Amino acid sequence: MNADGSWTDADRATYLGLYHSMARIRVFEERLQSLFLKGEVYGTTHLCNGQEAVPVGVSSVLDDRDRIAGTYRGHGHALARGIGAQELLDEMLGRATGINGGRAGSMNVTSMRHGYLGSYGIVGGSIAAAVGAAMAVRSSGGVAVAYFGDGATNQAYFFECLNFAHVFALPVVFVCENNLYMEYTLTSAVSGGDIASRSHSLGVPAEQVDGMRVWEVRAAAARAVERARSGGGPSLVEAHTYRFVGHSRSDPARYRPAGELDAWREHDPLALCRARLEQEGVPAAELDRVTTAVDEELSRAEAAALAAPWPDPANLPAEFCEGGAA
Repeated sequence: MNADGSWTDADRATYLGLYHSMARIRVFEERLQSLFLKGEVYGTTHLCNGQEAVPVGVSSVLDDRDRIAGTYRGHGHALARGIGAQELLDEMLGRATGINGGRAGSMNVTSMRHGYLGSYGIVGGSIAAAVGAAMAVRSSGGVAVAYFGDGATNQAYFFECLNFAHVFALPVVFVCENNLYMEYTLTSAVSGGDIASRSHSLGVPAEQVDGMRVWEVRAAAARAVERARSGGGPSLVEAHTYRFVGHSRSDPARYRPAGELDAWREHDPLALCRARLEQEGVPAAELDRVTTAVDEELSRAEAAALAAPWPDPANLPAEFCEGGAA
């Protein structure tokens, strides 16, 4: 970054790539919802439309040594970590070519070759998984990241694991995606204090960040990762974000106050990133090409997924028994 706060050519290239990643997640979720409505996706789905800046910003400062534990709203976590849109979409449709051979579905994706420990359906389960992973990777300079929602901060996992990580100075970054709602309930209606103060009380430093601005998430994550990698122990990043969709496929989100969704859409992370890129000199035509490329990529992925074979129940590949595709 230049002395006046403007972006360098390297910054522009970086954030153009992050814009591409966020656009891929958004279109992936939109395609998945369409496929679900057509009866092509079995089980439930939890979409992350509106929250794309958080996993993209965090993953942008990680490397191959690191491990990620996602949530049941985990498609963005998986894509940002590097799992391909094709193999993830195949998995959503239960096809043999999916990242877990069609056995995981939406809520249980795992890929050890990507350092992706899983998408945890148990609220707060990702926190414990990341703490365990931190014990395994610290000797190699690795960092473990736990994604979780604001609802998980009322779970015992949160208090026990943050305390444990602090006591043993584990290299963990706890990333709270605070989207205001614990499923259908406003977080502020059932929780005392704020999440950052809970972390401070356990000796874990916390930073609150605008989770709709990918450059702010990236900067906060970089500070937390550097602290963890250098032996400084765990940190919490509380990203204030918002989901533009209901909690799950069956939720029309009628509990939201009138106008709330419209107000948050004014802070769409893709629109904010595009506006910043244009401000920094990236031509609109170049950004349009990103949108076109993502649409074309996901169109091809959808066609291929629909044509992919179903798994053979009698033939489970060994690599899927070992925690992910090899």
